[in-house]
Amino acid sequence: MVYLDHAATTPVPKAVADVMYRVLTETFGNPSSQYPLGRDAAALVERSRRTVAEALGCAPERFVFTSCGSEADNWAISLAARQGRHIGRHIITTAVEHSAVLEPCRLLEQDGWSVTYLKPDRLGRVTAEQVADALREDTVLVSMMLVNSETGNVYPIRAAADALRARGSKALLHTDAVQGFLKLPFTPDELGADLVSVSGHKIGAPKGIGGLYVGPRCRAPRPLIAGGGQEMGLRSGTEATAQIAGFAKAVELRLEDRAEKERHMRQIRDYAFEQLAAIDGVVPLGTHEAPHIIAFSLVGYPSANAVNELGAQGVCVSAGSACHKGKPSHVYAAMGLDKRTAGGALRISIGPDTTQSDIDAAVAALRAHRDTRFPML
Repeated sequence: MVYLDHAATTPVPKAVADVMYRVLTETFGNPSSQYPLGRDAAALVERSRRTVAEALGCAPERFVFTSCGSEADNWAISLAARQGRHIGRHIITTAVEHSAVLEPCRLLEQDGWSVTYLKPDRLGRVTAEQVADALREDTVLVSMMLVNSETGNVYPIRAAADALRARGSKALLHTDAVQGFLKLPFTPDELGADLVSVSGHKIGAPKGIGGLYVGPRCRAPRPLIAGGGQEMGLRSGTEATAQIAGFAKAVELRLEDRAEKERHMRQIRDYAFEQLAAIDGVVPLGTHEAPHIIAFSLVGYPSANAVNELGAQGVCVSAGSACHKGKPSHVYAAMGLDKRTAGGALRISIGPDTTQSDIDAAVAALRAHRDTRFPML
């Protein structure tokens, strides 16, 4: 199998699975229990928190574990909305955000909130100037992703933060950094972000674990889940110790030779674009700034057909975000792509172990698909 869908999820390394197995079978106590087995589990959670927080570049007490990136996004938006409700009821986001940001914003609109959705250009770019132009006195939150999961575009979070400060805005700044964590160098302070969402299964951790950085401008956040007071009183419920330990181990593995991993992914990304350019009808999409995402269109050839046919040959690529579940991409619609280009959109996303041979296999399969199918769009 040739797996080229790392932006959807990543394989779990054996070292991560081994750590999780040991936790499940040996350190399985409830971290709230007072006997040694429980205290060992609690210590494991805090060691893991320090590991992930250090990689993110924040203090451990500023990082809260969640079940996934989507939960972290939802929490960030509700937290900012509640904190700013006495200032106003206006939110700025982009039309190309993950649905975990867009859908909570739409729910707030149903409750009378005003949301400005910044429109990208045809390359999917959104600027800090657009943020500044959209700011109002009643703006309480700006939410802009760090890396777009479909195009690989990197967004100007630092510049947006500077625009907020220059205007004297009290709005909090949230960034969905799920696709950027340990693929691009950043810290919350470097970005100027008040809230940062991350996810484990994009970097070799299991599904079911993520986290939210909550910065000092977030005053006394309301608990996401009330109950037993776990996660510093912010997210009650018995901690998922195995997933948390797996997240920390995955972070440790990604940090080993990190610069070389990122260099390798960029090299493979550039090689993929070079090979894809030799296929008639292929058009690159976005700005492909992220090191791991290659977005393109096989114009006129429905992407679902290509994904299914390549999958039958053991080559795993996607037609965009896995969260779409076959629905048309709101990202490409916002970019204003024509029907034939948007309908043929595909994404290859790579990991530290992806090779040129993997790209060659995908390109060969795509070429065969194009040569044996008539355009249908």
